[in-house]
Parts: sequence; C-alpha cells; structure tokens
Amino acid sequence: MIDFKLSTYLFHHQKKAVEKMLPSRVGALFMEMGTGKSRTAIELVHIRRSKISRVIWLCPVALKQTVRAEILKHTDCPDSQIYIFDDKTGLEAMPEAAWHVVGIESVSATNRVALSLHRLIDRASMVIVDESSYIKGAFAKRTMRITEYAAKARYRLILTGTPISQGVVDLYAQMKFLSPEILGYNSFYTFARKHLVYSDKYPGRIVSSLNVPLLSSRIEPYTYQVTKEECIDLPPKVHKSIYFYMSDEQQELYNEAKDYWFDRLLEYESEYVRSTIILGMFTSLQQVACGFWNRRAGKEMQLIEVAHSRLDQLKRILAGINGQVVVWAKYRHDIEAIVDLLGADALAQFHGGISERRRARELERFRSGKARIFLATPQCGGHGLTLNEASTVIFYSNGFKFSERIQAEDRTHRIGQNRSVLYIDLWAYCGIEDRIRTALSDKSDVVESFRREIEAIKDTKRADRDKAIKKLKERL
Repeated sequence: MIDFKLSTYLFHHQKKAVEKMLPSRVGALFMEMGTGKSRTAIELVHIRRSKISRVIWLCPVALKQTVRAEILKHTDCPDSQIYIFDDKTGLEAMPEAAWHVVGIESVSATNRVALSLHRLIDRASMVIVDESSYIKGAFAKRTMRITEYAAKARYRLILTGTPISQGVVDLYAQMKFLSPEILGYNSFYTFARKHLVYSDKYPGRIVSSLNVPLLSSRIEPYTYQVTKEECIDLPPKVHKSIYFYMSDEQQELYNEAKDYWFDRLLEYESEYVRSTIILGMFTSLQQVACGFWNRRAGKEMQLIEVAHSRLDQLKRILAGINGQVVVWAKYRHDIEAIVDLLGADALAQFHGGISERRRARELERFRSGKARIFLATPQCGGHGLTLNEASTVIFYSNGFKFSERIQAEDRTHRIGQNRSVLYIDLWAYCGIEDRIRTALSDKSDVVESFRREIEAIKDTKRADRDKAIKKLKERL
C-alpha cells in the first residue's frame, strides 16, 4: 500500500467526479482544461491507497515536472517518493517510489523505458493516462504498448479535456485502455463497421458516424464530463488584436513563396500530397509574415531573413505591461529572435530546443518571479501547465488548429486565476494571417478548410475552375 495525507480540498464538481468514479475500477475524467483533473485523480488514489502498491502516471513528456508539482502541492508526499522516468531510467537504476511519472512519447521511442514500464506494472498498480488523447491512435506503438501493459493493473484512469477531436473514432483506443468490455468490441475493425462511414472516393477518410447514442450509453457509466462554464466562476477573457503592415521586402518574399507552392498545388491527384503541399505553403507564408523563410534549396534548407516589424510590435506591447506575461511563439526562429531582442535573463524559455531538466528550471524561474516573461511554443508548453502568475498573454505567432490555441489560452485561465486575462494577438496584413484568424474564430483547422475549398474547385468546369483558383490565390 501507499500512504499520504491530502493538503488541499475538493471543489463541488470534483467531489461529484469522485462519486461517479468510485463504483468502478476504471474510469475517464473528461474535464475541461482548468477544472482540476489532476486533483480529482489524486483524490481517487488517496481513497484507494490501501489497495495500491504504486501509481504509474503517464503524461506527455513536457508535463512530467508539472505532474510532480501537482502531487507535491496537493499531498504531503516527500519528493523522494516521486520518481520521474528520464533518459537514464532502467530497472537497475529505478528506486522504490509511490509515484512513477512516465512520458507517453518515451514508451514508443525507447525500448528501455517500455520494458521498465512493463515490468513495473502489477495487479496492485494504479495506472493513470493524463492527456489521453495522446493514445487515441488505435494502431500507434505507444497506444498498443500502454494498453497491453496496463491491462495487468487493478485500477486504470484516463484524464483529458478533449476526448474527441476528430470524431467518435477517438473513443475506441481510449476506452479499450480502460477495458474492451466498455464498448464491447474486440477489434477496431468491428468498431469501425458499427460506427464509422468511410469515403468511397478517398480511402481512409471518415465522413460520418453511426449509432452515436449507443456509444454514449455504453461509456456513460464510466465517464464524468464537465466544462469550466458549468463549474467555475472565472474572470472573463479579453481579446485584443494588433495589426501591422509587412515591409516591401517581406511582401516581395511572400509573393515568391506563394507562387512557389501554389503552382504545385493542383499538379497532384493524391489528396494526401495536396494536404502536405497546403501545409508546406501555409507554413512558408506564415514564416515570411514573421520575417524569415526556411526555404528548401535542393536537399538543403536555406534560411532567408527579411526586415519586418513584428518584433518591434512585441517590444512596444511589453513596455506597456506591468507584471508577468506569457508569450507564445510557434517557430524556433521566433523564439531565438525574441531572446536576442529581450535578453535571456528576462525570459523563462520552454520549448523543444532545451532539455527537460532545463525546462523545469525555467518554469520555476517564472513561477518564483525571477523571470517576468514566459516564452514558449504551444507544441511544448500548451498542455497541462498552470501559468496563473500571468494575466496577460501574447500570441506572437499562432498555430493552425483551434484546439492548440484554446489549450494555450487556458494555461492562464483555470482554477486559481482571480484576474481577467488579456490575450493579445499580433497579425500582419496578409492572406495567411487573415485565414488563420478566421479559422480560429470559427473554431476550425485552417489547413483543412483550405483543402475543402480546393476539392470544391476541382469538380467545376475548366473556365469556372481557373477563375476560382485565381481568386483563391489572390485572397491568399
């Protein structure tokens, strides 16, 4: 058994979640970002502590230190009882601990980590998968490994605020991790025949779902779902946009990038190839809007930099803000440019270019107030972190998906935030930034939206198609 005392109390909605989960040994907390999934999971561990030998908490690699901080915050467990898997983890080096925190990505990337995890889990374990959308791919190596290994554990729990991002297909693997008996299907193919409709024209593309009420009724006994609006009285979000023009040199390079990609767009019949080209084109155009372009020259990448005013806009905004600030930037080039502009001492950096240990140190610098600005990429810092120290958030450059944007927003808009949060977006006057802004407003994916426009044009008459393509290119 493991033993510890709790040092914080549950909110009403968290108590309801615990009550819902207790009758079953497996369950899903589909709780929106900022509603306290981790605290609820810790409560369930505490209630079952006499029956548990250890907790294995799987989460995205970037969140391992956050999970550790949550355990220390809500319990009296000493730090020595929390073991975090790292690049040196092996059975010989693994100490006895009550909590083992494992990066989900590492389970597929490193056989040594996978083997250690496999041997660690026994019947008396409780396995928690945090951000379980990371195991929604039924045939992904990490999904299959984690599901197989966790089957031995007496207790299994998944946590996510977004159980479905691409449709009911996302439910299959997450529910199978808990138990195949929940949905009642022994294979994905049986599930697909009952609940998914695939395109006749494009193999592999799901166009609709079947028997959704049946799925809902089967998962209902094992899930608890809540949104922030339903359970937390948070201060409002305030959004502000700052617009600026591109330089003449920037506009010239933008047109060059657009011509380079657009001429290739309709050469291919393969939908996959076209989607790849659209992503490449949008990435190139957005890079130019940020003052650079990583252009492919043969087998090499050529970095082109142009004069731009985005950094000046950021510096001006920061000069008018008191207190701590979170700045999200999509590209590593953006990160490096901002560090050069503001100086490393003023910033806490959180991105894939630095080690896990350094990210943990940088996060602590921000939380302790030693760094005024938290500078991060949404890919690395957009999940799981709590950044309530700041009430101003700047999106220096945005991603292409609404789901990524809302994840990043809610790092500062969650339980414990007692101030209204101001979100400031920097937008260059150009077609790609207009499309990104519109897609985020519509809660959609900008690449997928453009792909659908291309598909609609393809099936029109030649004259109409040429006119529509010309107009589409002009708007971009």
